Amino acid sequence: MTFAATVLTLYPEMFPGPLGISIAGRALNEGKWGLDTVQIRDFATDRHRTVDDTPAGGGAGMVLKPDILAAACDSVGYDRPMLAMTPRGAPLTQDRVRSLAAGPGVSILCGRFEGFDERLFEARNIEPVSIGDYVLSGGEMGALVLLDACIRLLPGVMGAPSSGVEESFESGLLEYPQYTRPVEWEGHMIPQVLRSGDHARIAAWRKQQAETDTRLRRPDLWERHEGARVQSPSGARQKKDE
Repeated sequence: MTFAATVLTLYPEMFPGPLGISIAGRALNEGKWGLDTVQIRDFATDRHRTVDDTPAGGGAGMVLKPDILAAACDSVGYDRPMLAMTPRGAPLTQDRVRSLAAGPGVSILCGRFEGFDERLFEARNIEPVSIGDYVLSGGEMGALVLLDACIRLLPGVMGAPSSGVEESFESGLLEYPQYTRPVEWEGHMIPQVLRSGDHARIAAWRKQQAETDTRLRRPDLWERHEGARVQSPSGARQKKDE
């Protein structure tokens, strides 16, 4: 079954964009995933094709109208997850990406201006999603990020089936540091353990490096990782060793 992606946007010309090159583009050409775009403005009902209006209660900017958005979403249907890219959404995680990639596909609604009328989420089964704690000009870049994350996990897209296993976030940790030839570069050496040929030592070193880097660079991930490690099978919290 082909992974099907539909993007609802005011700028369909932005797609496939970077998803048309490299491994995602090759997979698209090979039919491993499919892409459709829907022009939200096509569902406007006035002669000016208006899709937005001023915020209720006052304020700067414009808000996307719920009736226009709902009509666009309804035209696609809800047999696949419908996500809306918005900084007010839940953070996108590797677990969520993995679950989406294992399904039939995804529909993505791209916000613009001041965002969506909140009633859209009250009236339709649409999941608000954010790719980070920052604001973009629109949801299209977020949609590209989300789709790229999903596409690379599809069967046959990456060269080796194991390529996605030992990566950042797959085990709850950042990935260990990587090196390649030349052995010495500008006075910096590849760590000796990686040149030892001792696979047990290499695995232990990589685990230690992943834990250290996660603790220092992403204390939020480390806290979650440590919390998961000390859970008992019954779900009761275990006291950490001193």
